[in-house]
Amino acid sequence: MSAELNGKRVAFLVTDGFEQVELTGPREALEQRGAVVEIMSDKEGEVRGWNHDKPADGFKVDATFDGAHLNLYDALVLPGGVQNSDTIRLIPGAQKLVKSHEAAGKPLAVICHGGWLLVSCGLVKGKRMTSYKTLQDDIRNAGGTWVDEQVVVDGNLITSRQPDDIPAFNEQLIKALAR
Repeated sequence: MSAELNGKRVAFLVTDGFEQVELTGPREALEQRGAVVEIMSDKEGEVRGWNHDKPADGFKVDATFDGAHLNLYDALVLPGGVQNSDTIRLIPGAQKLVKSHEAAGKPLAVICHGGWLLVSCGLVKGKRMTSYKTLQDDIRNAGGTWVDEQVVVDGNLITSRQPDDIPAFNEQLIKALAR
């Protein structure tokens, strides 16, 4: 295990129905490099991941959106999954965390449908980003520039399209945290 991210803390913001590999892939890469990873949700207890359109594993929630202390985290990660992303975008506590994190200029890593939360927060205007292809109209309509690339870095924002892009996504997230 590498220690390049020792002392770094990363929060994954999810609700039930997140794309499981979009949490487990980045989490494993971060933990292998020494980062502490926590799962945040709108409720205590457990959240359920999905493998595309099928329910998958349950994961322990470490903190709720409303009870989170944002200053403890060096980065936020927003996994996708249609159900998760469509739900989380309407939760005031999740919106508040993302807006505060963005204002602090810390790394914000978003994959697949996770970009919907940024659209709902008004954080897309003027940004160059990617996402799952079905979000491109939402991003453009919100004032962003959508591109079809594996991973896009625009300031502190790191975006990726889909599970196949997780290795490139992880590389950019780790690079941003190591700075």
